[in-house]
This record gives sequence, C-alpha cells and structure tokens, in this order.
Amino acid sequence: MPLPIILPKFGFTLETADIVQWLKKDGDTVRAGDPICEVTTDKVNMEVEAPEDGTLISPLYEVGTTVPVTEVIAYLLRPGEARPTQLPARPASSAAVAAAPTPAPQPAEPLAPSPASVAATPVAQRMADAANIDLSQLKGTGPNNRITRRDVETALTHPAGKVRATPAARHTARENGLDLAAITGTGPRGRIQSQDVLTAAAEHSQPAPQPTAAPAAANLPRTVKIEGMRRTIATRLQKSFQTAPHIFFDAQVDTTAIDSLRARLKARGDKLSVTTLLVKASASVLLRHPYLNATTDGEEIALWPTANIGVAVALDSGLIVPVVHHAETRSLRDIQATVDDLAARARASTLKLNDMQDGTFTISNLGMFGVDRFTAIINPPQVGILAIGRTIQQFVPDASGQPVLKSFMNITLSADHRVVDGAQAANFIQDLRTVLEDPALIVW
Repeated sequence: MPLPIILPKFGFTLETADIVQWLKKDGDTVRAGDPICEVTTDKVNMEVEAPEDGTLISPLYEVGTTVPVTEVIAYLLRPGEARPTQLPARPASSAAVAAAPTPAPQPAEPLAPSPASVAATPVAQRMADAANIDLSQLKGTGPNNRITRRDVETALTHPAGKVRATPAARHTARENGLDLAAITGTGPRGRIQSQDVLTAAAEHSQPAPQPTAAPAAANLPRTVKIEGMRRTIATRLQKSFQTAPHIFFDAQVDTTAIDSLRARLKARGDKLSVTTLLVKASASVLLRHPYLNATTDGEEIALWPTANIGVAVALDSGLIVPVVHHAETRSLRDIQATVDDLAARARASTLKLNDMQDGTFTISNLGMFGVDRFTAIINPPQVGILAIGRTIQQFVPDASGQPVLKSFMNITLSADHRVVDGAQAANFIQDLRTVLEDPALIVW
C-alpha cells in the first residue's frame, strides 16, 4: 500500500505552507531524506523530505497551492511494491487552506450533500457540511470557479442579500441614488469601496450631489491587506503584548571599551559589529540568569542550558528573527560570520527552519537607524528581548569632577513579568552593562 507523505508542521504556530516547486516528479526514485519538494511559509522556505526509500507517485498539489499542514501531498511506493491501478485523486489547483472555526449550525433540517457538479475544495466542503450551507448557492472565486474556504466564510459572515461595502461607499451610493447590489467591489473579498460607487455613478452619467463633491480618486487611501508575514507578525505580537505583562528596564552603557576594541580590529582588517558583541555578551550573562534565558507556554517555564540568541532583521515585508545557536560557546569571529550570513539569507528569503528555531532570547538593534531608545515587544515563547539604541556622545565628570567626552549606548530590556521578577531583570542588566563596559570579561 502506498505510503502517504504529509506536509510536516514545521513550527508550533504554522498552519499552512505554499508549494514552491517539486524537486522530484511522479515516478522518480528517492532515498530516505531526499528533498522531494520545496515549500514556503510566511517567513522561510523549507524542503519536505522522503520518509523512506522508494518511488514517488501522485504529487497531489500543483506549484503555488496553499496546503494545510498534516495534509497528504504525495505518496511513496516502497521498494518492490507494485504501483496501484487507481492512484489517489489529484485535486485541482486551489487555495486549500486550513479551515477556520465556524459558527455552530442553527437547528435545521440537514441539507443534502452538494451535487457532484459543484466544484469545491475539500475544506470548503467540510465547512459547508458543518454549517448547513448549500454549495450550489455559492459563487466560487477559485480557479475554474471552484468554491474555496474563503467563499464559505463569506457566506457565513455575510448572508445572501447583504452587500459588503464601506460606510463611505454606502453614503456615496445614497447620495447618487445607486443600488449597491449592482456595483462590483474591488476591495478585500469584493467589498465595495467609495471609488467603486464613484465609478458606477460616472458610468450611469449621474452628476455628483451638490454642494458636497465626492472626493477625487487621488485623495483616497491605498488599501493594503494584512496577510502573509505581516499577518503572522501582527498575530504573534498582539498575543504577546496582551498575554505577557511586559516590564521594562533602561540602562546607559559606556561604549569606550567597545569603540576601542572595534577600532583595533578594524585596523587589522577585521569586522566586529556592535550586534555581534551584544550577542556574545548577552549569551555569557544569560547563563547566570536562567530565568531570562527561558521560554514559556503560560503553564510551564523551560530553562535552557544554552543561549540561542535571536537577532532581529528588518525586511521590506516585515521583521524576521534568525537565531545564533550556542552563542556562549562561539568566538566573536564565528558569531560575526554567522550574523552576516543569517542577515544575508534573511533578505534573500533563503533561511531554513533550523535557522529560526529554539531561540531563547532576542536582540533588536535600531541604533543604526538613529533611534535613541525604544521598547521592544517580547518574541514568544521567549521571556526577554533587548532593544538597542544609537551610540551618542556626551560630557560626564571624571574622578576629579572635570568634564570628559564619552560615548554611551542606551539599552532597554523587556521582560515577561509572569516569569521574571524586577530584581532578576535588574541584576541581568547590571551584569550585562559590566561586561559590555569591559569586553574582556566576556571570556571569564
């Protein structure tokens, strides 16, 4: 019997992935561990591997399809196993995304199953059955008018007869005497925008009402849908800030020794970034403060024996946090090379899953953007994040009271108060400042 190959659940919060390319085709011989296809999530590309030796048969999804995790994506014939006469059906290309929770069905006589002539994704069919929706009454928006999960969700949240339109569009339609049901919307999920109403009014040669003129198209905002990486970031950070009670701790670090060390290395042709030094210093200090080097699910606290430091990298599409693993055991040279490599691959969208996993603490450095100081939101399930501001110069009194010009850097720790007490966080900041002001202590 063919062995089903499922789309793995690569991450704790991952629900779907897109098929980027099939690396093996129907009938290809594969060995256990061979990559058979490449998929992408909201943040990284990953490869799905063959679970055993055998022959790949019947890839079920086309390139570009969004597939729920744990769904079967292909089958594998073990060595010596005959190819079955009837292969598993290949679904049409569709947005086969995981089903969202649906409202409980109202007491009613169950509808008969949709006729075979109604094309719908399996997820859409299951949602329709659960909510007693007749798929034959829906208009599909998928390829070849196939009904998708989104079409069923629209039917659930916006019953037939109710037109989806913005308040501004409704107001403009009333002023122009137009029926919204006759207007095609161009907004998200077909929502009618005010510009759609203005376009319809112009087509019907109906003058705009006086004295209030409808706004010009150039003055209307551009709508950007929250999706992909931006949706993932929004969901995770909203949950973090609502769930974890954040406490914040500011400190000013004298960077004289850091500046001197970096200048000496630069003279030798070596590069040492402030971020790299922060990764190494934080790793060395975190092992002395285990409740900062921790993760939590709200029920238990995991105290990690190694410091895996996430480094926030800003992309045009959002923020991504690759991880420097076992930073406490690595040299500054090695960490610098790793940070550079991770940042380059993050911008090229070639990070792998292991580049993102098992982070225990995060550093977000915005000093290069001229930010003096800021507070960062904790990256769950971690319990601490360090925000770094720019280095500034200011006069301070020396031992004899005379003004001396020195450089200082602002650092701000955000900690989850469910796990970290104020004294613990203060001690961590104090130890970190001591190490940063005397980098030689990193090796102690």
